[in-house]
Amino acid sequence: MTIPIKPIKPKRISDQVFDQIRELIYRGKLKPGEKLMTERELAQAMNVSRTTIRDAIQRLVTMGLITQKQGQGTFVKSLAAVQENPLAKAMEAQSATLVDLLEVRLGLECNAASLAAQRADETDITAMAQSIDEMQQEVNSGRLGTEADTGFHMAIAYAAKNPLHILIMRNFYDYLFHGIRENLTSLYEDPENVEKIFAQHQAILEAISSRDSDRAYASMNIHISFVKEFFKNKKM
Repeated sequence: MTIPIKPIKPKRISDQVFDQIRELIYRGKLKPGEKLMTERELAQAMNVSRTTIRDAIQRLVTMGLITQKQGQGTFVKSLAAVQENPLAKAMEAQSATLVDLLEVRLGLECNAASLAAQRADETDITAMAQSIDEMQQEVNSGRLGTEADTGFHMAIAYAAKNPLHILIMRNFYDYLFHGIRENLTSLYEDPENVEKIFAQHQAILEAISSRDSDRAYASMNIHISFVKEFFKNKKM
């Protein structure tokens, strides 16, 4: 019997550096506008050459995740203005509503939760749990909690281990939680809604942690459907 075994290709060091910094940005550990360590400091911290750092940084610049400012340093790129977001342009061109957007999000995120239940590692699980805790802290301190909410859903996107999905979801959340943040305020201002969202997030996390793909899918469906129905009834 012929087994389709492929030779293992060692991953370039610059690819590992690129992956690590990209992950920090996608997970929200490096935030928009935040300054990165210098090239020398990154090289020392990662125990690699400055040439390796330079190569990874250039790829991140090309992706539009970071920007270099002459004489100031390297920064995580600030979130694009709503007019620059490709999702916003599509929404405007199609006269789409927030409910239309949430219907698309329903399909994407249910699938991501299902995949995350199969593929998430301990780092992913920890990131989700931390995001739930951070959202609780934000709400307790009088903030809306949208930043930690973004972190939770992006952690799931990252756990699905599909780079295209991560990129699509980043555009979704840039638009939802930053471009049209004022439209979401009413959802988070109601303490009853916030409690429901906490419970829904916890159910999603428990399903993913249990490696139960079907339950993860169903739990995410309940969550996104709840948000969709809220705005549908609100007739925004």
